[in-house]
Amino acid sequence: MIDPLFQPITINRMEVKNRIFMPAMHMNMAGNYAVSDRLVDFYTERARGGAGMITVGYATIDELSGNPGNIGAHKDIYIPGLTRLATAIRENGARSSVQLNHAGRYNHSMLMGGKQPVAPSAIASRLTRETPRELEISEIEEIISRFAQAARRVKEAGFDAVEILSGTGYLISEFLSPLTNKRDDKYGGDFDGRTRFGLEVVKAVRSTVGAEFPLLVRMNGNEFMKGGSSRQELQQYAVRLAEAGVDALCINVGWHEAQVPQIVTEVPRGVFGYLARGIKELVNIPVIASHRINDPELAREMISDGYCDMVAVGRALIADPNFPEKARSGHEADIVHCVACGQGCFDNLFKMKQVECLCNPKAGHEHSRAVTKADKPLAVAVVGGGAAGMSAAIAAAERGHQVSLYESGYNLGGQLLLAGAAPGREEFLELAIDLERQLELSGTTVVFNSRVDNRFLEEIKPDAVIIATGGRPITPPIPGAGLPHVVQAWDVLAGSVMTGKRVVVIGGGAVGIETALLLAEKGTLSGEALKFLLVHGAETVEDLYALATRGSKEVTVIEMLSELGKNFGKSTRWGMMQDVERYGVKTRTTAKVIEIAADCVRIEWEGEIEEIPAESVVLAVGTCSHNPLQEQVAASGIPFRVAGDALQPAMVFEAIHQGFTAGREIG
Repeated sequence: MIDPLFQPITINRMEVKNRIFMPAMHMNMAGNYAVSDRLVDFYTERARGGAGMITVGYATIDELSGNPGNIGAHKDIYIPGLTRLATAIRENGARSSVQLNHAGRYNHSMLMGGKQPVAPSAIASRLTRETPRELEISEIEEIISRFAQAARRVKEAGFDAVEILSGTGYLISEFLSPLTNKRDDKYGGDFDGRTRFGLEVVKAVRSTVGAEFPLLVRMNGNEFMKGGSSRQELQQYAVRLAEAGVDALCINVGWHEAQVPQIVTEVPRGVFGYLARGIKELVNIPVIASHRINDPELAREMISDGYCDMVAVGRALIADPNFPEKARSGHEADIVHCVACGQGCFDNLFKMKQVECLCNPKAGHEHSRAVTKADKPLAVAVVGGGAAGMSAAIAAAERGHQVSLYESGYNLGGQLLLAGAAPGREEFLELAIDLERQLELSGTTVVFNSRVDNRFLEEIKPDAVIIATGGRPITPPIPGAGLPHVVQAWDVLAGSVMTGKRVVVIGGGAVGIETALLLAEKGTLSGEALKFLLVHGAETVEDLYALATRGSKEVTVIEMLSELGKNFGKSTRWGMMQDVERYGVKTRTTAKVIEIAADCVRIEWEGEIEEIPAESVVLAVGTCSHNPLQEQVAASGIPFRVAGDALQPAMVFEAIHQGFTAGREIG
């Protein structure tokens, strides 16, 4: 049977060996616009892993278009670095392109030495909370020329193609959208005026690079912005781009300030493929679908079912650079899937850090975290089969050690199994499966139902020990915390306890919010039921929405801090807070729990004592380390390391990275 994912495709006159396209993602790895060793190492690994085509960037076209963490394409001095990057990608088997972009009003003045950002109109950005300066026509014409000159540099550097970013709320889409373009000259007004800038950029680039150099455009299929361009307008824009000489279209979704989740784990896999299909039906050039495509089988289905000609696989290649080769060679079960947590990729950018990955501790550190073989293989005992323990065992085995992992229960995964229990968080269950598969491939021996103590260590005589025994939920010193209707959030997430109709969750951190949403969704329509009732016209759309968002429980979250979900990453938190409101979860912040009674929880809130009715009370007040073994191992003289919650309670990201470090450095 022919695999549609691994059939070659031609863009202009360039043949790409397969249908896997790595889209441009801001890595924050450039150094003052210059290509760095870290960037070259990162993309070398993805090319070596089998991607058909890799787009890097975005790259700047002038100094108002980005910041020094972006790849520079606005001066000739950056061509040697670009050449080095193009060469690394080509020599490792992939086609390459550079995405050019101007951030417009999405740029920050603090990243441009205090200069004011520019835009088609002086309309403030909700993302930056700054108001840009409106461009003069002469400046617009100069920007168009700069796009063309940057494309020239891309071609001279040896890249196989160039891509223009015409979406995501950046400058070209700011011209296109009536929300941000209030001009009354030839670059504003009606649809023809608003599309003029983007089309003139395309025509200038085409004129500069020539007819045979592949030119791609990445554009929105839907802005998801009230008052912005409609989906139908964007489809017509795609038609005009094809007529203007564009060779392929990569379809993304949303602006950065859009209120529809686009990249987090609650977004169903491949859900935005319909946008690519709507455009593919209107143009006769290759169309690439984007967003949440992290599995080869899904990618094949999207191509086979006519949604697209290629698939953009971005963060999934950060998580596993060998994704394409594993799929091609029949080893799909060995892929480590991206969980769309956003913790290492998007959240790092908000912190002005370089991109990393929760699933892959080597990502962004391909050289510095390379695992080398140990001089002398050791017998290494890893105690604990959660995220940290599995990560440690995999890395230690890669070092060449003989690794045995001892788990006190009967399942691997630890708190990954709890993290994956909440609605829209199922990808963490997939990660537990993926790590277990990596353990198997590493040759690690796994022993379940194991109680590791001094006597056991004397029996097995390990050369080194990695302690990853995890944590335990905290029971706070609240009067009534020991009553029978009081349970831990961990037990609710594990499905091992039942709760009544009225539930109070004490603790509004990540675990508390996830538990509250799990409970709030009890009794709501499933996706399958919703589709059936919608297709058959059984209920109105308004009633279906209510049935999909109003469950059978009344849930209230009590938090002593002023904000809920503070330990969520920035890219995840806003969507979770939307869901709290959407599913009718009541909240009390800056509230102190005074007592848990048989039928209520008494709190002090805004200077008053309030009683909140409760048939069940759920504790979600944090985690404490569970590490009874360290003192014993230290006394025995056996070399050891500690990772994960056993060291200090933290997030899954830290657990996996600490485990990897422990395994990589042991012995």
